[in-house]
Amino acid sequence: MRLKQRYDYIIDYFSKSMPTAESELNFRTPFELLVAVVLSAQCTDKRVNLTTPALFEAYPTAEAMSKATAEEIYEYIKSISYPNNKAKHLATLSRQIVEKFGGEVPSDPKELESLQGVGRKTANVVGAVLWGREVMPVDTHVFRVADRIGLSTNAKTPLATERQLERGFPKELLPIAHHWLILHGRYVCIARKPKCDICGIKEACRYYNKTVKTSQL
Repeated sequence: MRLKQRYDYIIDYFSKSMPTAESELNFRTPFELLVAVVLSAQCTDKRVNLTTPALFEAYPTAEAMSKATAEEIYEYIKSISYPNNKAKHLATLSRQIVEKFGGEVPSDPKELESLQGVGRKTANVVGAVLWGREVMPVDTHVFRVADRIGLSTNAKTPLATERQLERGFPKELLPIAHHWLILHGRYVCIARKPKCDICGIKEACRYYNKTVKTSQL
């Protein structure tokens, strides 16, 4: 299958099976989303969603969190991965938002990336979810699934994968395509043993056709 045919097949499938794909993180405001995405690094959305209600009750805004110490924030997030570093990031970025941006999460990607603990992927996720920015955030799920399916080829870094996916998907589909790949990787195309038997796109999948299907012949 040619690359364009693969993209067309996958777009057609997910457009019908997952037309309203969206983030599984719980949030009510741009600040809450930013905090949740920072906390989600190397941590499941499920764990983050169990952690944030109490955190957001205590610190509902950047201004409120900016008055807290990293040690105080740590007590609310200690059940997630890397809580010490993330507590320091949240304490600093909330102060930066207050001091530099009047308490509002900036929409400009470069300004977002200037915040402590906010890298390219986090800034892209926030931009795509909040403002429909036509970008492709690449986390571990997207990186793995894109390579396994065959949407990316020889991409050694998340940035290389991002560039290939942004060329392959129509720009207007990038925000939702990001969720398609994440959710597919989270529930079907899992890391250790992909569930090819229930996969709706296996006929277009490079891994399935080269590995699984061949072994069944």
